Amino acid sequence: MNILLTNDDGIYADGIAAMYQALLRAGHQAHVVAPSTERSAVGHAITVSDPLKVFQVEVDARISGTAVVGTPADCVKLAANALLKMRPDLVISGINRGANTGNHIIYSGTVSAATEAAMFGLPALAVSLDILSTRSKKHDFTFAAELAVTVGEEMMRRGNLPAGTLLNLNVPECDASEIKGLRIAKQARFSSLDVYEERIDPFERLYYWPKLEHVEVTDAPEIDVDYRLLKEKYAVLTPIQYDLTNYRMLETLRDWNIEKIFHVPSA
Repeated sequence: MNILLTNDDGIYADGIAAMYQALLRAGHQAHVVAPSTERSAVGHAITVSDPLKVFQVEVDARISGTAVVGTPADCVKLAANALLKMRPDLVISGINRGANTGNHIIYSGTVSAATEAAMFGLPALAVSLDILSTRSKKHDFTFAAELAVTVGEEMMRRGNLPAGTLLNLNVPECDASEIKGLRIAKQARFSSLDVYEERIDPFERLYYWPKLEHVEVTDAPEIDVDYRLLKEKYAVLTPIQYDLTNYRMLETLRDWNIEKIFHVPSA
């Protein structure tokens, strides 16, 4: 396959290097277009007021590609419209250093890059590793990369996904023998406690440090959701879409007759 590979951790991150190497081992062409630095949690932001600077990156046998001084979504837009000579068969975003499940998906640059690809009508897969500790700088992305290759190849065998749909793959960080299997599940609903710790800098200026203290899944226990299954050591695959319309609410809103309230102001 001819694959566009991007991420939000930046082109020098271990996760994208592992994904790149796994694709090459499987005999695929991988075109890397990724942010020049880490752009985690930027969501679907794009650059509109600055030029998108690019430069080539070659790191031994680790990775080769184009770095973009921009966001993950910028990378996909630029690759699809200017950098690539041919349309990719598949877009893979990742492997992210940290899970992308539940409500947190909306903040994810990793998922947003894959979403941008879906908006172009391209098959897209977001891949994340649920790291055990943020303090550790070394993580084993090998199995997650191999599983992502397998899922990507199956996507191509099955044909195109429904319009506007992408797949979100989360893999637990543990020995491959400990992973219980691959499950299909919905995105979890979270109730989370955001805490902002008040601090004073050396110049006596006030600032706040954000901390996520607690995440609670509000879905019923019998419902399979990505967050819970991931913590139970399952790899989890979730189909998601960028259409945010609440279709059930459309008719209710029409029943409000709110359209009749609108009138054109007189000159």
